[in-house]
Amino acid sequence: MFKHFATQEEDAGPGWAGWTVDQGWSRFTAEEHETWDILHARQTALLDGLIVERFFDGLAGLGLGDGGIPELGRLNARLLRLTGWRCVAVAGLVPDEAFFAMLAESVFPVGNFIRTRAQLDYLEEPDCFHDIYGHVPMLADRAVADAMQKFGETGVAAIAAGHGDKVARLYWHTIEFGLVREKGAVRILGAGLASSFGEARKSLEDEAIERRRFTPEGAVATAYRHDAMQPLYLVADDMDAVVAALTRPLP
Repeated sequence: MFKHFATQEEDAGPGWAGWTVDQGWSRFTAEEHETWDILHARQTALLDGLIVERFFDGLAGLGLGDGGIPELGRLNARLLRLTGWRCVAVAGLVPDEAFFAMLAESVFPVGNFIRTRAQLDYLEEPDCFHDIYGHVPMLADRAVADAMQKFGETGVAAIAAGHGDKVARLYWHTIEFGLVREKGAVRILGAGLASSFGEARKSLEDEAIERRRFTPEGAVATAYRHDAMQPLYLVADDMDAVVAALTRPLP
């Protein structure tokens, strides 16, 4: 539901390891690296003043603007030093069970492809720009990284208990498309907004969009759209509220 699919293979490693693939960084074309640079430059300019400060701290610390699609080995060397997380390449959406098992082991799945020039403004399926640019800067923050690892454990247990819908909704309304108050303003938190040129500003400024105060109870009861821009966003009181929601048992 969240990340990427691949043909599962037998693997002696963790239960999710069969869903990983080689990033194939050397096969990316010059045009694909240029696409990353275009996306990175314009999204970084757009998000100035619109996104939580921790995002830009992580962006700078990980060197995601060094030029071209990041090679995961080099990216992981920086991320591991900061918070103990690492990224693995996958080829498409993986099952929720595997996704949350990855999070529980401080592993984040990253698509091994990037969108085309015709898809710059919006892409339904998450690519490496969404996964790396949208998600990974927040994983460079210790409090968020620790909360995400704990939430992975919660997700594994919730799915086993038949509550996968609850954990999916809480993830969606925080990590993917959440908004949060910071220094008196509503700012972007979610990676789906951080990586979307078409939806980032719209999420904050479009008066036709409904914005409700975030609570964990409200989040797990609120459906979402995965195939279109969101008609509703939940706004957390602050980052502490988000971290607390990800580290506590599901409502």
